[in-house]
Amino acid sequence: MGRDTVSRELMDDPGCDLDRLERTYRQFTTVNRLVSGWRRLYRRRIRPKLDTRRPTTLLDIGFGGGDISRALSRWAARDGLLLHTTAVDPDPRALRHVRRLPADGVHFEQASSADLVARGDTYDLVTSNHLLHHLDAAELAALLADSVALARRLVIHNDLARGHVGYGLYAAATLPFARRSFVHQDGLLSIRRSYRRAELQAAVPPEWRVTPMIPQRLLLTWEADR
Repeated sequence: MGRDTVSRELMDDPGCDLDRLERTYRQFTTVNRLVSGWRRLYRRRIRPKLDTRRPTTLLDIGFGGGDISRALSRWAARDGLLLHTTAVDPDPRALRHVRRLPADGVHFEQASSADLVARGDTYDLVTSNHLLHHLDAAELAALLADSVALARRLVIHNDLARGHVGYGLYAAATLPFARRSFVHQDGLLSIRRSYRRAELQAAVPPEWRVTPMIPQRLLLTWEADR
């Protein structure tokens, strides 16, 4: 399966059906809970950097439905750890969606990573979910440069890995949702647009590390020198 760098996801169309888009945002919670692995990433990579007395700041870039940002904030609160989470997305439709839901301690904002760099913001941790495959080469380079400028300690970009097995399983599992949201069609396109490990490593600067994670995911990480 070659990488599709031309097609665009239906939900990225400013004129897409807003009811289907809203259902898609809501269904992200279930999809991400099943496949994105953020609970493991929280336990292994994020929780060890949190503290009960000193607040840690986290930036989530491209929050989409907002479920990952809220989950990280909830998990930290349940563990008695201080985490101040900011989540940004340039799409006003995403911001309208999250404003209808409990914030769970997250500050949501319509902005891009470049906007935050321009105003001089920095955070201890920077994350994103299912963002890399949306970007062309220039946009990817800009995101990574912004991430390093914004992060004081650690960056985790969590994305899909392209593969036939995952594609087939996702196609079968999400077929019932094909008419009511964009989860089926856009999810399959996301897999076709995503990288394989060697492709992503070749596309990023050498200080970035690409590691696989089950099920069929790639982590692109950067960590400040200790």
